[in-house]
Amino acid sequence: MSDIKTMNEQSKLQLIKDHIGEFRDFPKEGIVFRDIFTALLDGRVCTAIQDLLIDRVKKAAVKIDAIVGLDARGFLFGFSMAAQLGIPFVPIRKKGKLPGKCRSYEYTLEYGSGILEIQENSVRTGQNVIIVDDLLATGGTLNAAYQLVTALGANVQEIIVILELVELNGRANIPNSDKVHAFIAYD
Repeated sequence: MSDIKTMNEQSKLQLIKDHIGEFRDFPKEGIVFRDIFTALLDGRVCTAIQDLLIDRVKKAAVKIDAIVGLDARGFLFGFSMAAQLGIPFVPIRKKGKLPGKCRSYEYTLEYGSGILEIQENSVRTGQNVIIVDDLLATGGTLNAAYQLVTALGANVQEIIVILELVELNGRANIPNSDKVHAFIAYD
């Protein structure tokens, strides 16, 4: 295969899609689990994902001040994006995992609820941020991240995910869903 850096966007997307693992009946019967970690076993896919993410941020209409990544796979993508762009990386984690003063947001899961937190001094009023995660499913965690970031006064310019499970209609649960960009959508 040709050098990843010379591939066009469609070729990179196809390479990624070809390497996404598919596990039927995981974590329970009737579910088809799309596994990004399987794709990351190929270094070419890692490079393709990184290139697509960085290109997407560079296309932003405004200067981006920080990358916000969700616990835990959003950390993988977000940190490397921030490092390459030379801007801060801000983690959003499950409750009780971050030190200092944190802002919390409780959200509904399929079978209960969850709480995400962000350190209160991590983003400031008026900053432009991009939120990144691996997957948009029901939209609960991405909505929680959006709520946390905007509660601290930052402007969410875009929410970027690698995969979207369209049939779950997660976009409907995210304010300004027109700001969501998924590289690969599964119906």
